[in-house]
Amino acid sequence: MNVNVIDNYSKVKPSLFSLPISLLIAIVLFLFNRDSLHTDKYVQIQKDSFLFINYHLGQFSDIIYNITQLGDASIILSFLSIFILYAPKIWESLISASLASLIFSVGLKNIFRVPRPAVVFDNNCFVIIGKKAVGHASLPSGHSITVFTTFTVLLFAFMPEKLPSKILWVLFTIITGFTIAFTRVGVGAHYPLDVIIGSIIGYISGLAGIFISRKYKIWSWVNHKKYYPIFIFLILACCVSLINQIICKNLIIFYLALIGLIVPFYKIVYAFIKK
Repeated sequence: MNVNVIDNYSKVKPSLFSLPISLLIAIVLFLFNRDSLHTDKYVQIQKDSFLFINYHLGQFSDIIYNITQLGDASIILSFLSIFILYAPKIWESLISASLASLIFSVGLKNIFRVPRPAVVFDNNCFVIIGKKAVGHASLPSGHSITVFTTFTVLLFAFMPEKLPSKILWVLFTIITGFTIAFTRVGVGAHYPLDVIIGSIIGYISGLAGIFISRKYKIWSWVNHKKYYPIFIFLILACCVSLINQIICKNLIIFYLALIGLIVPFYKIVYAFIKK
C-alpha cells in the first residue's frame, strides 16, 4: 500500500495549486464587487444563506453534531491511525499538511477577526447545537480546513488510475468533505463563505503537505519501528481524550473513533515488541 501511495504522490503536479488560488481570487473579486471586503458587509450579505442552511441542517441536530466533530483533528486522525503501519507516507504528508493548516487557520483568523454568528445575530433566530461559538474567529472555518487538509492527502494517496474511477473518487471526496464542512453552518458556528474559504485553504494545505513530504525527509522516521513508542503514547493520549469526551458529551462519533484506535494500538504495540 505504501508503495502505491508514494507512486500516486509522485504524480501530483504543482499546477494543481492554480484551481484553489483562482477560486480564492474569484471570492475576493465577488466580495469586492459587493463592497463586502469589510466585516459588517461580509456578514450581512451571508445572513439569508446562513439562516437558510442553518435552519435546514439544524433539523438533524444529533446527526449534525456527531458529524461536525470530524473537523477536530484528534477525531478525524484517529480513524487514520492504521495507516501508520500500512502507509506511513500518508502520515508524513498529514503531519506537514496539518502544520501548514494550523499556520493558515491561526494566522488568518487573527488577521480577519470576523465575529461569529452568535455574536452578530439574535441567538433566538437560528439553531445553535452544542456549545455556543463566540468571539471573533469565524473566518476561515478551522474545522473545514482540517477536513479538507486530511481529505486532500487521502484523495491523492488513493487516486485511481482509470478516468471514470478517478472522477467518481474525486466527486465522492469533495461531496463528503463539504457535507462535513457545512455542518459548521448547521451548528451555528460559521457563515457559508467561512466554510468554503476554509475548505479551499485546507485543499492548499493538503497539497503543500504532499509536496513537503515528497521533497524533504523530515518525517521519514514515521516508517521506523524504533519510533513506534511515540505513536503508542499519542494513541493512548487520544484514547484518554476520547473517553473524557464520551463522559462529557456521549456522542456516537467518539465511540467510533475510540474503536478506530484500538486495532492500530494493538498492531503497533505488537509490531514494536516483535522487532
